[in-house]
Amino acid sequence: MNMSAKVTKDAPETAPAPRHIHGALVAIGGAEDKTNEIGILRHVLALSGKPDPVVGVITTASSIPDDVFAAYDAAFRTIGAGEVLDVRVRDRRGANTPQVIEMIERLDVLFISGGDQMRLTHVFGGSDVLDTIRRRHEEEGMVIAGTSAGAACQSATMVYGGAADDSLRKGAVKMSAGFGFMDGVIIDTHFLERGRFSRLMEVGATNPEYLGVGLGEDAAAQFDGDVIRVFGPGHVILVDSADISGSNVYDLAEGEAVAVSGVKMHALVDGYGFSLTDRRVLGPDELEAYSLEPRIAYT
Repeated sequence: MNMSAKVTKDAPETAPAPRHIHGALVAIGGAEDKTNEIGILRHVLALSGKPDPVVGVITTASSIPDDVFAAYDAAFRTIGAGEVLDVRVRDRRGANTPQVIEMIERLDVLFISGGDQMRLTHVFGGSDVLDTIRRRHEEEGMVIAGTSAGAACQSATMVYGGAADDSLRKGAVKMSAGFGFMDGVIIDTHFLERGRFSRLMEVGATNPEYLGVGLGEDAAAQFDGDVIRVFGPGHVILVDSADISGSNVYDLAEGEAVAVSGVKMHALVDGYGFSLTDRRVLGPDELEAYSLEPRIAYT
């Protein structure tokens, strides 16, 4: 008798691996329209795929949370949100409460407002709420969107300071750990309006592997796997330092002027994209060819 054959035949079937659906991720440059066309927020809501999505607004970064929540509550309800929850977390104790976690569990869309991104990472870093946000985004398809500080915090490394008028000096740009929703990029916001080119130039000279994503106001970037999709009426500026031909940054003392050559810059508008895989701009026709279906991972 062939025992091995019998064991194989009678063994229970292996259960299929769990199906994980990665949610959309959107970074907005700040000052997005909340009262007229409300185009960017309308796009964010549509990414949930739900007819009456539940939206949660985190105003932790703001010093005026009541006013900020009221504005987003009105905007999201105007464009079809079924419910808008005030995810009010002001300190680290609040970032570990069951009540806040229960709210996160209900959301189809999580929106993070502007303000101070260091307050965001201080309050949520290492918290139960951040763990829940990551799980729901990575495994259950919850959309995450953020504006200004709520956009800058999304990358693994984030910019939190540096003078706009003279940041091309060694150590002038301050960086810290972000939430790590995405890798390989560093985001700066209000980019054109506040003249922050030198900040991402300095970042690129010291960290060429990072793609600098400079978000103009009322402009947004959707991170869809290895593709960045731009939408909204404003500009998204990409600062690509991967192939820089030289820099003096390693010879400098703190605060000395940085030289860097061979930086590539791209100005993208609604309908354009960028491939992180081969570092090139995607025009509207080529971008359209990429699937917008949710990315599914099997673990």
